[in-house]
Amino acid sequence: MEFLTEYGLFLAKIVTFVVAALVVISVIMSAAQKDRGDHEGEGELKIRKLNEKYEKLRETIQSRLMSDHQRKVFQKARKKAQKAEKKAAKAAKNTDEQDENRGRVYVLDFDGDIKASDTDPLRRAITAVLSIADPEKDEVVIRLESGGGLVHSYGLAAAQLDRIRSKGLRLTACVDKVAASGGYMMACVADRIVASPFAILGSIGVVAQLPNFHRFLKKNDVDFEVLTAGEHKRTMTIFGENTDKGRQKFLEDLEDTHGLFKEYVSERRPDLDIAAVANGDIWFGKRALEVKLIDEIKTSDEYLIEACDRADVVSVAYQRKRTLPEKLGLATSSALEHTVWKVLGAFRNQKFQ
Repeated sequence: MEFLTEYGLFLAKIVTFVVAALVVISVIMSAAQKDRGDHEGEGELKIRKLNEKYEKLRETIQSRLMSDHQRKVFQKARKKAQKAEKKAAKAAKNTDEQDENRGRVYVLDFDGDIKASDTDPLRRAITAVLSIADPEKDEVVIRLESGGGLVHSYGLAAAQLDRIRSKGLRLTACVDKVAASGGYMMACVADRIVASPFAILGSIGVVAQLPNFHRFLKKNDVDFEVLTAGEHKRTMTIFGENTDKGRQKFLEDLEDTHGLFKEYVSERRPDLDIAAVANGDIWFGKRALEVKLIDEIKTSDEYLIEACDRADVVSVAYQRKRTLPEKLGLATSSALEHTVWKVLGAFRNQKFQ
């Protein structure tokens, strides 16, 4: 029994030492990363040619459907063609020859939560694309999925897409599942919106909701005071008693935000009857086409496969490097925040189910 006790104490000491060492290493690495800042880079761009991806898919199914003899002949011919392509590419590089008529299609992705957390990676990817894109022959495609969220967050995300338009580049938004509220605010920036048959679009409205615990606190003899400097510093409160005057001001702010939202959409889609669609309602793909919320019924895969015939289609994504604390699972606060926002997002998405 004494042996087990001593052994248990020994293990506890080892575990304590290891945990302490990991914490110290994490703190040191985190401080070092902060000191380096952007000089060492916080992430990296991931570039992938989608032409090759779709070509490999086609070749894979072709070879699977062939006999052994046909497959050998096909693979031999393919290797010969690849060798010729590499030789031609090398020759073109050495002589600075280019296919002036063949442009590029840059593909960006945005998967939005309530906070539009993908805005920063999107911003960096857009900056990279704008540094080399040619407005005369290139195009940008944004594969967009979002049910909306915080007004200021999606306002910034939409502003990032506006940078593409301001440079004279064609911008196409592809929506396979949902682009509603703030998501549609982003989509309407595009020259053309393409959506799948049952994608959800619209929800051009503004909503705010909050609980109020004033009566509960009053019932339990708990006082809660709100002290402000400025008449409209706090119009609505969770714990204090809300007034009719405060509610009226809050509603006025919501209406003003809604008005700005409608103006934003109208400026970018002038053919849209904004009065008919800006009531907070949603439309599925085919219905959205009828009211001119979108321009074409097509999935993003269809659009990009067709684009491969006329251009080099390139996926561009910025991926942030994970810090050592994150890799060690010590970023508890970030994980907790992510969980809270994910739960709120689930409540938001109930509208679209």
